[in-house]
Amino acid sequence: MSYYDLFLAPIPTASKDVYATFCKDTQEMFLGLGATDIVDLWPSDIPEGQLTSLSMAVKLEDGESVIAGYVLWPSKEARDAGWGKMMADDSPMEMPFDGKRMIFGGFDLLMRTTA
Repeated sequence: MSYYDLFLAPIPTASKDVYATFCKDTQEMFLGLGATDIVDLWPSDIPEGQLTSLSMAVKLEDGESVIAGYVLWPSKEARDAGWGKMMADDSPMEMPFDGKRMIFGGFDLLMRTTA
């Protein structure tokens, strides 16, 4: 069964082009680790909430935007194996965002509807 890794992170708004290059590189990497689909999203309509919001979730600072995305894996086992390979690789990878404020997690597919 399909397995999803979802993420949110803050990034300097001025770093959109740097982030696009990072996305291209990481998408290729995740495909090489067994992922089947990777989606990286740039914000265009992020409302401010009073109790919760995407901005609050990542402790957004002035001059930053909230990015989001997901990685689709064929199964949780494939995801765990892919992440294991990635974590064992000691090649340096510089993230263009504050990884300490990144939010991520794995999800099982509950339901999907397509047109």
